[in-house]
Amino acid sequence: MIKLAEMESFEERVNHAAKLVNEAKWITAFTGAGISTGSGISDFRSKGGVWDRYRIVTYQEFIKSNEARVEYWHMKHELFAELKDAQPNKAHEALAELEKSGKLKCLVTQNIDGLHQDAGNSNVIELHGTNRKAVCLDCGKLWPIADVHARIKEAQFEPRCDECNGYIKPATVSFGQSMPEQEMMMAHHCALKCDLFIMIGSSLQVEPAASIPGEAHRRGAKLIYINRTETPTDQLAEILFKEDAVEVMSAIMERMKV
Repeated sequence: MIKLAEMESFEERVNHAAKLVNEAKWITAFTGAGISTGSGISDFRSKGGVWDRYRIVTYQEFIKSNEARVEYWHMKHELFAELKDAQPNKAHEALAELEKSGKLKCLVTQNIDGLHQDAGNSNVIELHGTNRKAVCLDCGKLWPIADVHARIKEAQFEPRCDECNGYIKPATVSFGQSMPEQEMMMAHHCALKCDLFIMIGSSLQVEPAASIPGEAHRRGAKLIYINRTETPTDQLAEILFKEDAVEVMSAIMERMKV
């Protein structure tokens, strides 16, 4: 099957995508790091980015090793500096506008930056947690992440809970840590309910989240993929965009207003 990305110009694909959005009754959006690069946040595979300069510290290492916790917090401290002043871009704002219109019912994200909420989305399912809070792994006490970063140098990059002396960790899902069951159930529900599924900025290589678009497709939803690189399930998408997410979403929203 020849994909529309191969047979249509950018303008034709935008027009077709706008038509699908206009006709849709229930839209689910699925976003990854690629939607936030337009806000100055490097994605997982960007050369020279935070993730490229630090090795992955697994959840199991974090629990067992003081050195691993210090290494982890060094990386997170640098990432926090990158995230704290980031603002939503036009792609985030487009999804917020679609929610306000009543078309976008669910927004499932792999991102931890909170920019969807800043843009105005309220029904956000965060599969990998949030970098805006920190949690004690023993007693569950929560802190704003900024409060923890303000004191990690004093704690030699290994902050401990002031209630139980437990390990403090950002409220994100680390490699080797179990995915949140409730959020995964909600994401699968949204995939099964929608008639249009819009994927933005994910390589769809991390399971089990990567299987969610396929579930939507099997239930009859049409798929729009917006991602600069190929994904393992590009063949499922009715429309493929390899262009920048901000450019694509801005063009689709503009076309819908014509």
